Amino acid sequence: MKKQAFEQQIKKYEEILEQQNRTFKAIGFIKLLHVLFLVWVIYLIVTGSASTAVLVISGALGLLLVGFWIYHEKLKQQVNYSKGIIKINQRHLDRISGAWSGFADIGSEFVNHDHPYASDLDIVGKKSVFQFLNTTNTWHGRQKFANDLLYPAYSDTEIKARQAAITELAEDIVFSNHIAVKFSQIGVHAGAKVIAKRLENTKPFLKNDGLKRLLVYGPLVVIFLAGFAFLTRFTQLYLPVAIFFLLQLSIWLLSFLPTAKYLEDVAYLSYNLNEYSEVIRELEQRKFKSERLVDIQKSLATSEASASAAIKELARISSRANLRRNVIAWVVLNLTSLWDLVTAIRFDLWKRKYAHLAEGWFISLGDFESLLSFSHLPNVVEGTCVPTIAPDKRVTATALGHPLILNEKRVCNDVACEGNIFIISGSNMSGKTTFMRTVGVNVVLARAGSFVCAEAMAFAQLAVMTSMRIADDLSEGISMFYAELTRIKGIIEMARAEPEMLFLIDEVFRGTNSVDRLVGARTILKKLDELGVVGMITTHDLELCEIADDFVRMKNYSFSERYTDDEIHFDYEMKKGVSTTTNAKYLMKMMGII
Repeated sequence: MKKQAFEQQIKKYEEILEQQNRTFKAIGFIKLLHVLFLVWVIYLIVTGSASTAVLVISGALGLLLVGFWIYHEKLKQQVNYSKGIIKINQRHLDRISGAWSGFADIGSEFVNHDHPYASDLDIVGKKSVFQFLNTTNTWHGRQKFANDLLYPAYSDTEIKARQAAITELAEDIVFSNHIAVKFSQIGVHAGAKVIAKRLENTKPFLKNDGLKRLLVYGPLVVIFLAGFAFLTRFTQLYLPVAIFFLLQLSIWLLSFLPTAKYLEDVAYLSYNLNEYSEVIRELEQRKFKSERLVDIQKSLATSEASASAAIKELARISSRANLRRNVIAWVVLNLTSLWDLVTAIRFDLWKRKYAHLAEGWFISLGDFESLLSFSHLPNVVEGTCVPTIAPDKRVTATALGHPLILNEKRVCNDVACEGNIFIISGSNMSGKTTFMRTVGVNVVLARAGSFVCAEAMAFAQLAVMTSMRIADDLSEGISMFYAELTRIKGIIEMARAEPEMLFLIDEVFRGTNSVDRLVGARTILKKLDELGVVGMITTHDLELCEIADDFVRMKNYSFSERYTDDEIHFDYEMKKGVSTTTNAKYLMKMMGII
């Protein structure tokens, strides 16, 4: 955990920001004085009282004002950068303190109650892993991070490569914060979803290369001739120039509709393309060590093209296409230079060179952002490690904890599930469900190539399915018991299709009477044992624990509490064997019910 490093970064950039703000205000005041002076000079010129010296000085000050204006804009960018660094480090501190539950982005669009484990393990939604770790700032990054949490499907080799990449990013928080600020300047925008799609149509705008050159360079020749005729008073050129301008006007009007339609796609792409280019440039220039990050870098800067240069060029084309918002300038430039036609030709050439690469660039950026989000875990959670991949349906760990629980409140447990089915008994609020979620969340993180909250962990590549948060569905007329049956049926069907699986069932068949619950639970456990899957089931029914005596793979574990001075105390530590305590009556007494 790097709390001190985050605090130092905040302190450093608060001091830098204070100096930047002072300079920013001073430059603003100087600009104001310059403007007032130039207004006075204009007044002197209008009244005819401006001396040569005043004009010379005003000209020099005008040039100086341009310089101040440029510097002021750059300083504004530096101020925003400093604010971005402070904000990112403060959010890391919020993750450590628990204030992260107030983060606005909870990944609500990814919530799916039919997902095998997302809702039960708090992967997306309120107070979820997504809300805790997510720092993505592009549409592709956001989608990739969610998919890595919800549908991790990496080979052993790919997981190891991702682990190395995440470790590299985690170890360099200065760079990680820097690149996160750069990404934040892009921002999540719905338009990014279809950027690559809008570039896929490579049907040429014009096929004749000679005609393209004529349309691009012809207007330049006309402008040169017009300027020459005007400056030299060469009246013989006036008529030819006028004819040429009328011809250009005709070409523009005739091509207006097809050109406008063709430019729809590039005009739509004005969304923060310069910011994309800046981020890509940063990644192209960075010296990465891990194989996965190097691969991302290579995908952005190939021998065929540099993504940053290509996206910057596309940004310029997009800006040209959006000139129509300034109607007067748009009309003048189209009359004099066939502006839209030339822009369409440039866009055509760009797509021929880069369109087949563009989608890969955006996907690579999304992949990087996902890795960056996972890299925050070891820096804000105490007791993390890079897990190792194990065979034989194994999940073993030392000091395994839940990453979303505050560091100072987290209780960790050792786990040794080596092809077993755990039957976990215990009293209300003793920690059974939290323990199962702890196992599930860490397996999901491990399968995504992430750090986990444990001193050491070995895991097999197990698909995860849970049955924990079961509720009535009044709109569908479904009872809790039927809903649970449906969920458990899904677990069995997944087990048949995917024996490399981890199931987690909380308070099995809580929606029915005790007799049916015991019979049903025994039946389910036998079936899951036959299918060879591993998993955990919690229960209040101590009679169910007896089934472990008949099956080699089943083991009993429990959580318990102790009573001191009429108070109940939970240690949240898992113990071998069946629970020996109950607390329902005591809790009802504490609440004044009995």
